[in-house]
Amino acid sequence: MGTLQKLSTTDWAVLAALLDQPSYGFRIAALFAPSGDLGHIWRIQRTQVYRALEHLEACGLVAVVRQEEGQVGPPRTLFALTEDGRSSALSWLYTPVTRLRYGRSDLRLKIAFLMRLEQDVRPLLQAQQKVYRTMLYELMAQRPGAQGVQAVSLLWRIEMAKASLRFIAQLLRD
Repeated sequence: MGTLQKLSTTDWAVLAALLDQPSYGFRIAALFAPSGDLGHIWRIQRTQVYRALEHLEACGLVAVVRQEEGQVGPPRTLFALTEDGRSSALSWLYTPVTRLRYGRSDLRLKIAFLMRLEQDVRPLLQAQQKVYRTMLYELMAQRPGAQGVQAVSLLWRIEMAKASLRFIAQLLRD
C-alpha cells in the first residue's frame, strides 16, 4: 500500500479510466480534455497522462499490451490494468474521501467512474455520508472556542460539510 499512497488524483483517474477496457494514452487524454466526458470534473493534459501511465507501470498497476505503428508519429501503446491495478482502482472508487476539498475532485471522479461502469454508487455515497457527518460534528465542536480568522475558516468548513451532505443526500434520493 505504500506505493498506492503516492498516487495523485491524476494517477488514480488514469488508472480508473482503464477499468472498462485497455486504452491508448491519447484516448485517456481525450476523456479528460475540456470537451471530454470527464473534463468538467478533472482536466489532464496528454503529457500528464503519459507520465501517469509510466508511473503506474513502474508501480505494477498497468502493463503494455502491445505497440502499434501509427500512421503519423511514434508507435501507439495500448495499456491495460494488471490484477493489482484493477483491485486498486476498484478499492479507490469505493473509498470515501477524507478531506472536504477532495469532494470537488476525487469524490466526483469516483461517482462519475462508477456511473460510467454502471456500478452501484450507493455504497460509496453512504460511506462518504458517514465521513462527512463525522467531520461536521468535529468542526461544530470546535466552534464555541473559535475567534477571529479561525472562526471564519471554521464556519466556512462547517458550511462546506453541510453542503456536501446535502449533495450526497440528493444523489441518494435520485
